[in-house]
Amino acid sequence: MRVPPTESCVLCYRRRALALVAACAAPLLAHALPQDLTTVPLEQLLTLEVFSASKFTQSASEAPAVVTVISAADIRAYGWRTLADVARSVRGLYVSYDRNYSYLGERGFLRPGDYNTRFLLLVDGNRVNDAVYDQAPVGSEFPLDLELVERIEFVPGPGSSIHGSNAFFGVINVVTRSAASLAGTRAFAEGGSAGARRLGASSAWQGADGASFLLAASARETDGRDLYYPEFDTPAQNHGVATGLDYERGERLLARASSGALSVTLMHARRVKGVPTASFAQPFNDPRSQTTDRQTYLNAAWQSAGSGPDVWHARLYWGSYDSAGDYVNDNPARTLNHDGSAARWWGAELSLVDTRFAGHTVVAGADLENDYRLHQFTYDVAPFIGYLDDRRSARRAGLYLQDQVALGARTLLNAGLRYDRTSGQPGALSPRLAVIHTLRPGTTLKAIYGSAFRAPNAFERYYAFAGAGGQLPNPALGRERIRSGELALVQQLGERDRLTATVFHNVVSGLITQTDVASAPETRFENTGRIHAYGAELEYERRWRGGAALRASTSWSRIGAGGQQLNAPARLAKLNLSAPVAAPGWRAAVEAQYVGARPALEGSTSGFWLANANLVSARLFGHYELAVGVYNLFGRRYADPGSTEHLQAVIQQDGRSLRARIGYVF
Repeated sequence: MRVPPTESCVLCYRRRALALVAACAAPLLAHALPQDLTTVPLEQLLTLEVFSASKFTQSASEAPAVVTVISAADIRAYGWRTLADVARSVRGLYVSYDRNYSYLGERGFLRPGDYNTRFLLLVDGNRVNDAVYDQAPVGSEFPLDLELVERIEFVPGPGSSIHGSNAFFGVINVVTRSAASLAGTRAFAEGGSAGARRLGASSAWQGADGASFLLAASARETDGRDLYYPEFDTPAQNHGVATGLDYERGERLLARASSGALSVTLMHARRVKGVPTASFAQPFNDPRSQTTDRQTYLNAAWQSAGSGPDVWHARLYWGSYDSAGDYVNDNPARTLNHDGSAARWWGAELSLVDTRFAGHTVVAGADLENDYRLHQFTYDVAPFIGYLDDRRSARRAGLYLQDQVALGARTLLNAGLRYDRTSGQPGALSPRLAVIHTLRPGTTLKAIYGSAFRAPNAFERYYAFAGAGGQLPNPALGRERIRSGELALVQQLGERDRLTATVFHNVVSGLITQTDVASAPETRFENTGRIHAYGAELEYERRWRGGAALRASTSWSRIGAGGQQLNAPARLAKLNLSAPVAAPGWRAAVEAQYVGARPALEGSTSGFWLANANLVSARLFGHYELAVGVYNLFGRRYADPGSTEHLQAVIQQDGRSLRARIGYVF
């Protein structure tokens, strides 16, 4: 099938399994409810510990980045359902959804056809980006239930000096909850608009000797809405109404066992999503159009015991990602095409955190990943016609060294350098230099410079088939690079007020872009274009003694696109407010988000405001928890830009929707 190469993660179909979910699903409540950071004074939050910026635990005020931390209490209060929901609330981030996958942008950069390859997504420090497309799954395709999340750390800016490829615009590290915080057995049931339902259960145990075990699983299914697309409004195309095609179903599983310094974690997820948009020139309203993805991650981690100056970390991991799409050919027979990939990889990392020298925290490490199976395919099912069957392998390895030096009582210097080597690519050096200076108590200034890279992935280099709408390979494709400078001021305005202001300048070169091939009907990925971006962000936070919490931010950016098509907004504004209400243990939360106008492939989308509201209870009668949420509270009509695989220039989004859930702790 002539499937345009901009489609990255197309995925394979499985039979329904929701009826089997009673014995599996995701956890709901902690044995004690998640720590509510809204009750913590902001000056204490300055010492909140983060890990992702430097690969060692340090206070947020000393990190070489302005790290955003989202807690389990935040997730619970606002009723966020996906990682994309969380990202929409974070300063400088925005999300685009094409009724199949969610795509993440930051600081003025998001292009049609991008697949989150410029963000590195970690779960407990382990890489989740797959080995074929390098895609970070942030929507409902994310393989973990948010009820299992202790906190989410977002580190903006280049992170390749410590994390390697794909840590281009930022690093997202999702930290899971411990077995101790989830001890016992619990279950939940959830229902909502458009036929949404979800069931889950978990069991966790913590022994007196420190050994622990956690098992959690969930299953979900959504019927979806019937969607109208005026581009297909003809009698032969059901008058533009896609009927019953916006469905989704899936399952998730998390298992973890630990004893002493060793822990082993298994994470698995499967998702099937109907495709209502008739992407890739498919016949409209054909029920066979769908994508499926299946992910499995197995990690073993070890940390040396004791409190000495040397702390060793080691991990060994294995991953698999199978993706496929069923697409209908636009021919008289309407034959079915199966297109996708299968990836398998394993890797290892060893690192040392050394504090033996006064005023120094040194981090040194090495990692290796062997992508031993990179299989891409596309073929018509019946009669069988093969177009692509590409089988390869690749390796990536890196060495990194970082030193955080105390230059007196009020100044820190963080200097890091990493060397990476990827199959088919020359070596890459990624430096970072940050100065963190306390001007006076409550006032911190951070000056940060960094460089990061993204190596071309197997999809961009080797996905190919001939003919109109096809793609040519480009094994010689090179990496793209970003150089970034940022200046941030964190000002404590009082015991419970804080203001954060940042300005930034990014320069992206060697941008990997899909281009038309001269005198040929195909396209090919090339290193073209240079983009300059600069902008500013401002965030205000306040915590009241009664437990109310406010976080508000605004972002502005300007892009010199260098001829590139971008669908990024120049302006963002966000507000999050939560407070205890009514009886003790009840909490209400509202959030408002403004996304400015965005260029589309034809014209542009209008700017829009959205509001969501959520009400959640603490334990009722000792065992129950209730939550009710309303999303797009005022039923606003809005759209996200479409990509080249869509006939629609803009993709309409959901109106008002409701959700209710009840949980029980045994």
